[in-house]
Amino acid sequence: MQTARILRRFLTREDGQDLLEYGMLAALIALVALGAVQSVGNTINTVFWSAIAAASV
Repeated sequence: MQTARILRRFLTREDGQDLLEYGMLAALIALVALGAVQSVGNTINTVFWSAIAAASV
């Protein structure tokens, strides 16, 4: 009986829900930022190597 009451109280609590949502939002922002930085890095790399190739001819 005691464990059922504890389990029911645990399942109805919403204290950690906000923390989980903020964590998921931070992970999503980090993934988007990582993708953007990688894309910009590839573009810069291409531009620099094109400039080096054009200068060495």
